[in-house]
Amino acid sequence: MTISFRIDRILGDRPFAEVGDPVLAVDDEARGLLAVAGTCVAVAGMQEFGSTAPVGVYGTDDLACRALLRARYPVHAMAFHPTLPLLAVGTGKYDGGYFFEGELLLLDLEAGTTTSLIEHELGRQVLGLEWLGEQELRVLMAPSDDWQDKDAWSEGQVAVVHRPDWRAVPPRSLTGYDLAGPRVAAPRADRREDARQTVSGLSTHWDPRRNARAVEALSDGRIVATLDGVRLESWLPSGQRQWVVRDDAGGGRDVVIAGDERSAWVGLVRPPWEGRAQAVLRLALHDGAQVDQLAPSGSVSLVRCADGLPALAPAGQNGERSRLRIRRGSRIYFRETVRTKGEQHLGPGETWLAAAELESIPLAERPREPTAAETTRLFPYSWTPGETHFAGPGVETADGDLIHAGTVYHGRGLQPGGSFVVRREVTNGQPTWVFRTDRKATDLDHDTETVYVTYDDGEIVGLDLRDGNVRWRRHLTVAAVPVVASALTVTEPGRLLIGTTDGRLLDCSTVSYSSCRSGSCSSR
Repeated sequence: MTISFRIDRILGDRPFAEVGDPVLAVDDEARGLLAVAGTCVAVAGMQEFGSTAPVGVYGTDDLACRALLRARYPVHAMAFHPTLPLLAVGTGKYDGGYFFEGELLLLDLEAGTTTSLIEHELGRQVLGLEWLGEQELRVLMAPSDDWQDKDAWSEGQVAVVHRPDWRAVPPRSLTGYDLAGPRVAAPRADRREDARQTVSGLSTHWDPRRNARAVEALSDGRIVATLDGVRLESWLPSGQRQWVVRDDAGGGRDVVIAGDERSAWVGLVRPPWEGRAQAVLRLALHDGAQVDQLAPSGSVSLVRCADGLPALAPAGQNGERSRLRIRRGSRIYFRETVRTKGEQHLGPGETWLAAAELESIPLAERPREPTAAETTRLFPYSWTPGETHFAGPGVETADGDLIHAGTVYHGRGLQPGGSFVVRREVTNGQPTWVFRTDRKATDLDHDTETVYVTYDDGEIVGLDLRDGNVRWRRHLTVAAVPVVASALTVTEPGRLLIGTTDGRLLDCSTVSYSSCRSGSCSSR
């Protein structure tokens, strides 16, 4: 069986879409290229998914993206090689207590590959780059740490690295000896305004959209979405944005459309360090005006239940790792940690899948959080004794099973095979099937045959709904440039809406073609 995956329409597309809000721009006039680095942001606004700083290389004639990398640290410096198709990128940050970590990256513009050059595990925060010729690169770095060094934040070290062929430099081959050099003044310049003026001079249509967190379709053909800095926006079938409601903090996250499609409930993101209570708003769908507001007692997931009505599921106090979000559930499901008397607040405890019956909450009070008296612990959240499973997105199937994604806790971070998608019987929690990978799932949904799962490396996987076997898998691209999906909704069998980390909304379709003997193939 052959699967065809196609992007039929793109909303929110614009110049420099890949980088969002620019922080640094460097041009190569001779080759007509512009490198633009964007703000370092967490995927879907969630630190558990990791954060990246995008760097796009664009043609100044057509503004098409020629190459793209996603760095682990904020970008501080870039320099085009004078003759080779290479871009040197310097990144880094202070680790919060001691070290200045970072990388020196080399992007091959023709091959599209990225090489990290510094040997040391922590690397160095790279503040400046300059090619002195075809074989010499001047590198300005922050000190390795600020221990008993009051000038570490205003000074650095400079080294000139010589290589006969920079296109053949092996990964992690720059040693401490290569990077040794004198101490010099190293002011930390803010080049964001210059970068914005540069991209604005090439196009007035750029827009720093980031992280579409939820996307839904209305029966009249409109599409609504939540994003970083946007509570909700509406797009017309023509592809024009009808309206947008901006937010001065995190933006919208979950969205549930009312049955009459006259309004939508939106759960907002509020960074925990701000101390602001999470809010759930009801917005009119003809203009985005606010018509109602709720103030939950704690962090919640806003979900659409099987009866079509919204519900609030407790999301725990452990950030995204506790936020189980089961769509179309016949009950309100959530992950609950139970600690025995005497355990510390951050102790391990026992983690359960808990649920509240929809009938226990009067219709007039929906959506609201279920009380302790209204909830029941169903079974241990982890089906493997001794493992701690973190939460993720999920959905209830038509026959009442649960399909949800998550990760297995390990002291050294996500391990190979530590990310899972599982289908479980809701009567006893036993898995019907388990699919494991090395990357974290960002969202999932299903139709009558396939479970669609998106991952934080840009892959989308189609699993057989019955047995979890892989039907197909591929990495998402737009105009041949990789994109990462941060939101997914199945609107009908074979039709998907995908929101991306660069704020684009993709209207997609899949078609499966059966093999045939008579020459007349069936498709669906």
